Amino acid sequence: MRGSLGSHRSNPDSGSVTDVVVVGGGQAGLAAGYHLRRQGLDFVILDAEASPGGAWQYMWDSLHLFSPADHSSLPGRLMPAQPGNTYPDAGHVVEYLADYEKRYDLPVQHGTRAEAVHRDGDRLLVEADSGTWRAKAVISATGTWSRPFVPAIPGRGIFAGRQLHTVNYRRPADFAGQRVIVVGGGNSGAQIAADLALDGDVDVTWTTQRAPRFLADDIDGRALFDAATARRRALDAGRGDTGGVASLGDIVAVPPIRTARDAGLLQARPMFSRLTATGVQWADDSRSDADAIIWCTGFRPALAHLAPLGLRGPRGHVATSGTQAVGEARLHLLGYGDWTGPASATLIGAGRPAREAAHQIARRVSR
Repeated sequence: MRGSLGSHRSNPDSGSVTDVVVVGGGQAGLAAGYHLRRQGLDFVILDAEASPGGAWQYMWDSLHLFSPADHSSLPGRLMPAQPGNTYPDAGHVVEYLADYEKRYDLPVQHGTRAEAVHRDGDRLLVEADSGTWRAKAVISATGTWSRPFVPAIPGRGIFAGRQLHTVNYRRPADFAGQRVIVVGGGNSGAQIAADLALDGDVDVTWTTQRAPRFLADDIDGRALFDAATARRRALDAGRGDTGGVASLGDIVAVPPIRTARDAGLLQARPMFSRLTATGVQWADDSRSDADAIIWCTGFRPALAHLAPLGLRGPRGHVATSGTQAVGEARLHLLGYGDWTGPASATLIGAGRPAREAAHQIARRVSR
């Protein structure tokens, strides 16, 4: 089978030549590699991280998946159960991804950052910090973790305390004895607020733009994946929008959240109006002092490497038809959210769009 070892050929004048360059070696990039291998294509996966595991290497200590292991798997290999945990923790996911990469002998070049993708005649030229590749197709699978978003709230520049984002949070012990304000009404905000509140040694205030919407206690990632898939199928068939996951709520009631909520520790306040030098000012002009603000305010797609192609639209998205970029048929995007496939930013949701992208690329390469 051509490309059975994921090889790429060297060209002294223009760098390496291959069928496909995958940018990003996290869960979406690995799923892409699995399906590219099955299509017999030559490919390489460029990953900026020094070791396997993608963004899962940087999650906070108490984080667990929303779904059991057997419903959190990449194509071809079930995630093994984690002893003692129905819902695996982030460390277990990292081990699974490292094993997955090794089991399928995927050609991941760790510590290699893709810096730019250019059109180059009948190929795309990928410039990385360690060299260049010319490919018939590129799959961008860089995710969002490296582009945390913080809103432009008045006073951000004068607050004298510590400001950090979800990506920087690790454990309550880092805030022992402090007054902490957690901002954000999604899963990260609720989980981090619960983590701090249950610790008992942190004075935590949780603030959200709108009243928190908790999903029913019996809903986990399995139901969320089904809802996202049903929405995409309805839209593709021209039927009405079912609302998908958003119709169910914003926050999955994982066990720590249920415990904190039922103990009355997850009472969200409406969003403050501005930051002050010592804390925040609320809409009624009252003030609260704080030692730290944790912004759990989401992410933007990490697509700076695609800037030379001129494809990005509102909110940094690239218009796609399925996974294929509308303005550049040789480019596919995986794992950025529902706009690149139902639940495509989840472990279980990464496989289907990766398979579709690999099939489309194989048809193009074989012409």
